[in-house]
Order: sequence, then C-alpha cells, then structure tokens
Amino acid sequence: MKSRTSLLFSLLMVFALALSACASATPAPTHVTIATEAPTQVPVRVPATEKPAPTNPTLILATTTSTQDSGLLDVLIPLFEAETGYTVQTVAVGSGQAMEMGQQGNADVLLVHSPAVEKQFMADGWGKDRALIMHNDFIIVGPAEDPAQIKGLSAGDAFKAIAAAEATFVARADKSGTSTKELGIWKKAELDPATTKPVWYIETGQGMGPSLTIASEKAGYTLTDRATFLANKANLQLEILVEGDNSLLNVYHVITVNPDKWPKVNYDGAMTFLKFMTEASTQTEIGKFGVEKFGQQLFIPDADKTDADLGL
Repeated sequence: MKSRTSLLFSLLMVFALALSACASATPAPTHVTIATEAPTQVPVRVPATEKPAPTNPTLILATTTSTQDSGLLDVLIPLFEAETGYTVQTVAVGSGQAMEMGQQGNADVLLVHSPAVEKQFMADGWGKDRALIMHNDFIIVGPAEDPAQIKGLSAGDAFKAIAAAEATFVARADKSGTSTKELGIWKKAELDPATTKPVWYIETGQGMGPSLTIASEKAGYTLTDRATFLANKANLQLEILVEGDNSLLNVYHVITVNPDKWPKVNYDGAMTFLKFMTEASTQTEIGKFGVEKFGQQLFIPDADKTDADLGL
C-alpha cells in the first residue's frame, strides 16, 4: 500500500514538472507598437471679435453726382457697410445742394468738391470736421469737329472761343462743384452767359451724367469731371478738347455735419465714414479705381496731403 502511494506521488510530481516545462517553453505574448502618422492637429477657430453694432446704424451721405455717376461709390459703400455695420443712404446731388442738406440737418456726412463753398460752410459752423480725400480734374469736352476750335487752349480762352462762335454749351446750373467751377471760368473770361442767357447756353439743372448726354445729343461743349466722362464715354459722341490747365483741379473733401447745430445727426457714423475714407486701405481702393477698365486712375488719393499741397 505504501509502495503504491509512493508511486502515485512520483507520477504526479513528473506530470507537474512536465506542465511547468511546457509553460516555460511558451513565449510570452509580445506587445507590438505599430508606427502611424501623428494625428493632424485641427486648429481651434478662435471666433473673430465682432465689433459692436452701431447704436444708430443708418447714415445719410449727401454727395456729388460725380462720385455716383463714376461708379466709385458702388465700390466704396459696400466695403464701408461690411466693415462697420452701418447702412448708408446715399443722396447724389450737386455739392451746393449737399451742403444745403447739411445746413438743414438732413444729412450726417458730406462728400463734396467745391472748396471755396466748403470753407464758407465750415466758417459758418455747419461742418464739424473736414478731411481731404482725393482729387481728379475737370476737362472741357465737345464734338470731334470742334466748331469753336478750342482744342489745346486754356480753359478761359476756350470759353471765350465758344462764346465768340456762339457754339452750343451745356451748363449744369445746379449749384454743384462743377457748376461753381464753370461759372468761375466764365467770370475770369469776363463773360456771364448764366445771366445774359444767350440761346447757345443751355442750362440743364441736372447732374453730370444727364448733362453729358444732352451735350452729346446737341453736339455741344460742356465742363465735366474726368471720372464721370470716362465712365460714360462709350455712350457719348464727345472728345476731350481741353485738359491739364492748373485751374481745372477738382478736389474732394469729407465733411461731418456739426452736431452742435443739429444734435440728432449721426455724428458717430459720420466720423466713422470720415476715418474709413482716409484709411490707407480705402485710399488704395480709390487709387486703383478705373485703372483696369480705363487704363488710368479716375481719382488720385490725397489723405496724406494737405490743401496747401494741392494749391488750395
């Protein structure tokens, strides 16, 4: 009995040792690291800081027909609205009418080109701030046949020749900067057709675009800003006959309407517009305007200059 027990014990020990050997022979599982590309870091979008909405988002801009008819405002106003949150109501009239709107508190900000009248506007306290923005020039246009033979003359001599030939001349007669410039040229030429009303002197009472159309239809002469003429030239039978005269400079300023006179005007919006128009990026847009389509600048940016630099 004892020998059987010893034998069984011996067999169990052999079996245990065999199992232990098998376990040791089995390799331990290996942890394999598979090399992969580092996960793409998706940048966290930091929301842009939104400018607070203007307290009074509506801005009334009284401006000249030349800035409207040339197409410049079609470029600048959407940029201003997108950048600032203001909505601009544009009223395109002559500079004189624009300043009358300012005097009546019916506009918040002006973009005009009648420097002598502007200075009086400021002296009378109707304007609060005034900033130089840009310039182009006036030109005298007329039919290619040039019946008064004015091509190449000075502005004053050209007007004298037109009067002597009794050639058709189309005048805006709308208190605009262009009209003021025209009347000044007649005065220096010692002529006054606006008062004497000769048959050859036609007053339209309209903006530059319509006045150019009438001059073209009547084969007449007219004084115009270069930008509006070039923007409409394809539809006109008119040519540039007089240009480059120093007296034909055409300068634009932004003026804010004085809140001391009219407390309800949107002065914050007006100042925002003035600052926008003098910003470097806006001045660049002004300088580019017209180059691609007409091969030349329609307006020269001037925010980095003074009136004295332009001889005003």
